[in-house]
Amino acid sequence: MIEAKAFVDLARITPQPFKDSVEFACMPLGDGCAISLPSAPAIGLNRILALNDINELDAALGWMKTKTGRRHVQISESSASDEMRGWILDKGLIENGAWAKLTRSAPVAPLSTEGPVRARLAGIDDAPTFGKLMCAGFGFPAELEPLWSCLVGKSGWACFIAELEGTPVGTGALFIENGCAWLGAGATLPEYRNRGAQKALINARLNEGLAQGVSLFAVETSEPQEGQPNISFGNLTKAGFKLSYIRKNYLLPN
Repeated sequence: MIEAKAFVDLARITPQPFKDSVEFACMPLGDGCAISLPSAPAIGLNRILALNDINELDAALGWMKTKTGRRHVQISESSASDEMRGWILDKGLIENGAWAKLTRSAPVAPLSTEGPVRARLAGIDDAPTFGKLMCAGFGFPAELEPLWSCLVGKSGWACFIAELEGTPVGTGALFIENGCAWLGAGATLPEYRNRGAQKALINARLNEGLAQGVSLFAVETSEPQEGQPNISFGNLTKAGFKLSYIRKNYLLPN
């Protein structure tokens, strides 16, 4: 739910002229939402999430069918009822990988931030840099930089920039509401990966959440596969996150 709230808030604070220019839209529904940004290559911005009621899923799917792009429905594998499994088959949804949802409680004391890469809280003047790093790190088109820049300095959000010897190399964001926090926007420039940027960004966000009274943190990454490295999953589990459930991705047919 905190993940869905973060995307609803992202859509709320994004300036309407920019949303219109890139066809960015979000429909809050129940405890979840449907979100569409056709020019974004990632599932995260073209999906239905945090919905378990069939009627709500029908409404979200009807809305999503009016959009373009690679649209998905995400459903928790363990909590899917027989009715929902039948609904998936009836709608012709195509399984397309899965995400692991991880959670952890707040650390009892601030975590170490020592290391060659340091993560610092981004200020308003850093907003353009934050947007550029996000798009470069995730392989998004440059036209989407304002989407991420608008997060910096907004209420409920804490944005971080990772630096190596003074050079900005990565980003991370934290959305906080009612004692819960979602970690997102974790991206590192390809040429600076495997140098500790994500560890620094994870610890910085956990420390920020701790300072703001967060009791539960949530994050997601691709499901680990046997015999295949999953650096993101490894970084998160080393930081104390534990697997909560697997959420499958289902692609809408054309």
